[in-house]
Amino acid sequence: MAETIVASASEHKTKNGTPEWVRRAVVYHIYPRSFKDTNGDGIGDIAGIIEKLDYLNDGTDASLGIGAVWLSPVYKSPMADFGYDISDFKDIDSIFGDMKTFERLVEEVHNRGMKLIMDFVPNHTSAEHPWFITSRSSKKNPKHDWYIWKDPKPDGSPPNNWLSRFGGPAWEYDEKRKQYYLHTFAVSQPDLNWRNPDVKEEMLITLEFWLAKGVDGFRTDSIYHLLKDDKFRNDPENPNYVLGKDDPYDVLLHIFSEGRPELAEATNGICEVLGKYGDRFMVSEAYLDIPEMNKMYKACYHKVHAPMNFNLISMPWIANIYREFIDEFEKVLLEEDWPNYIIGNHDRSRVATRLGPERIRGAAMLLLTLRGMPFIYYGDELGMEDVRIPPNKVKDPWEKGAPGMGLGRDAERTPMQWNGGANAGFSTAEPWLPVSEAYQKMNVASESDDPRSIFNLYRFLIHFRQQSEALLHGSYRSVDTNNHHVFAFMRESEDEQLFILMNFAPNEQTIDTGIERGSVVCNTFLDRKSGEQVDLKNFTLRPNEGCVIDIS
Repeated sequence: MAETIVASASEHKTKNGTPEWVRRAVVYHIYPRSFKDTNGDGIGDIAGIIEKLDYLNDGTDASLGIGAVWLSPVYKSPMADFGYDISDFKDIDSIFGDMKTFERLVEEVHNRGMKLIMDFVPNHTSAEHPWFITSRSSKKNPKHDWYIWKDPKPDGSPPNNWLSRFGGPAWEYDEKRKQYYLHTFAVSQPDLNWRNPDVKEEMLITLEFWLAKGVDGFRTDSIYHLLKDDKFRNDPENPNYVLGKDDPYDVLLHIFSEGRPELAEATNGICEVLGKYGDRFMVSEAYLDIPEMNKMYKACYHKVHAPMNFNLISMPWIANIYREFIDEFEKVLLEEDWPNYIIGNHDRSRVATRLGPERIRGAAMLLLTLRGMPFIYYGDELGMEDVRIPPNKVKDPWEKGAPGMGLGRDAERTPMQWNGGANAGFSTAEPWLPVSEAYQKMNVASESDDPRSIFNLYRFLIHFRQQSEALLHGSYRSVDTNNHHVFAFMRESEDEQLFILMNFAPNEQTIDTGIERGSVVCNTFLDRKSGEQVDLKNFTLRPNEGCVIDIS
């Protein structure tokens, strides 16, 4: 078993309370089913992750230089939602391995100087969880109120109009109890009742179980759904909803079924547990605007928590929009609040598909030079794109619940492309989802050998970031260039000044920055000479080009 190291806060916290590793780490998000299969069943496993840890960080410049690994769920599950329907929070599903293999993963991650972040799924369980089996058995059992049960209306219909994220009503009638239970997601994922103190206590015990095994942090899934209106009022209709265009879930404004004010108390309870273990940290999944993110920051006074910032995923590729958002985000944060940026994940179309291959280098440069913790979704460092999934191979329950709406997530969850061999080197068997047709050119082996590949851009920027005081701890301020196609900002520490310039346009842009000269660190195409002196009063950026310039 991996040795558990519980460090004191004084050893590992910066002066403003955020763990130092959080300020340094680039986080790499692994979807375990799709990363590397070692036992020939077509599904990725924990042993496969261990096998590929040196790719992430082997202590040399040859690896990516990742600082923390985040795993999507590997807990015991019937896999109706591929791990987010959990039947045992304290065990590993046999598809991925066993507890001994997981403990070896913790050890191997730590041996490479990385941290391990796990998904924590507090909103719901599997319908096959023993808690739910007991709860649905009668109205008088000890766990009768561990889930959200309500009587039908007089006509037998659901208690209110709340909707499931996966389509249809959020209520399912249970013949045995003669009541409805709430499921924000699939019917097989009943919502836990977080207003019950016994539920909260048991879930916090679950956190401690994994913390004791050496897990360094958590990504808390669907936290915005954790508390619902205790009066179960109907959500109002959304007047801006467009039938046939918008997600059916958005036909309502979810002011009672999610995002309740009491969420702050629940969040702080989780933070209290993390606070006992020194330098642990949590990010929470919630797709929020800046005011709502700010509330989430303030919900945890221990400063071991940050809401995940997904805004760049949905933002149009327009320089002024990026600048305005980032400036406003920085403006509301307190000194002790640590921002984060995400451009891809397992629930949204891949960045290469959303932005196009000509823009993803710029997105990578922004991600790795902005102030805060960057998250990289596996394969984005290769430029992996969404894969078309034939109807007979669709796996995602979201797509099956609302077919034809483009809500399915399989396209961005396809196997990692390791090499140009069979199944992209992912598995010796047919993979659980199809491999991209582009894998023979777009893979780790081929891009590692190409000095100007997007993989090498990611690798260079990650390693440069680790050596740059300005990028790790420096301030951020945007800079006017009198060109609305160019987003420019400064990252500054006491001894280092970096000027980042990003051309969002598909044509050349010449700018006068007001600065005489600077030294090129790198550009998005990796074809400018490092150390080259450039005139910043008359500087031309090529289409979609970004540059990091040292003006120290």
